[in-house]
Amino acid sequence: MTKPAPRRPLALTIAGSDSGGGAGIQTDLRTFAALGVHGTSAITAVTAQNTRAVTRIAMLPAAMIEAQVDAVLDDFAVGAIKTGMLGSARSVRAVCAALDRHPARPLVVDPVLVATSGAQLAREGLVGAILRRLLPRATLLTPNLPEAARLLGRELATRDDLRDAGLRLRDAGAFAVLVKGGHLPGRSVHDVLVTPAGTQWFRHPRLTGESHGTGCTLAAAITARLACGAPLEEAVADAIDFVHRAIAHGFRPGKGGLTVLDPLAAAGR
Repeated sequence: MTKPAPRRPLALTIAGSDSGGGAGIQTDLRTFAALGVHGTSAITAVTAQNTRAVTRIAMLPAAMIEAQVDAVLDDFAVGAIKTGMLGSARSVRAVCAALDRHPARPLVVDPVLVATSGAQLAREGLVGAILRRLLPRATLLTPNLPEAARLLGRELATRDDLRDAGLRLRDAGAFAVLVKGGHLPGRSVHDVLVTPAGTQWFRHPRLTGESHGTGCTLAAAITARLACGAPLEEAVADAIDFVHRAIAHGFRPGKGGLTVLDPLAAAGR
């Protein structure tokens, strides 16, 4: 008698497609797989990009975004969900409408607004839609410093600003907030996690070079760990270490100067 196949944790990423494979849906699915999680996806936008630039963006219709999320959640026992590039307020509304039709899961919100190359990935109204609609649903919000500044409408420039931003964004509706400090100068990178239990700091040495897809990889790694049943604080700590290893094993596949992370090497595969 054939034994049934073992069940595997499942996660869903709702994000844009990166034709260069260094960020977005592609790196989310690669990260899920590296961490032993089956990845499902709902694509919000298709981008034409490489290691030098984003040359074109096409948003998918809201109805198609909803249909993808419904198709996944109707069939799969998804343990955790991540949102990345949503691009527009209309996409946010579509995602939230679909999520409302299904039981709540842990939700990691990566508020992608600008590409590493500097290309704007947010249309008018996106910031307000994230604040009004996604934050109240977010188990964890993962902005970098410029994204936190856009969400709060104020300049952030110091390590103290990281913690203050986390507290303010938690007050705005998120259950927990991880503010990433990679944009601050210094030989070390400081990130801060703000939860109902308090504040926790993470520090690691800064690696040289400009990496592509760090925010996507981090949010995906947290989502994967949550899908496996890890507590939030443990999932965040594990994911930060994982991303540091993925950067250390990074490589340059294109003619541009960006380093693409290697999740498989970070997982020892």
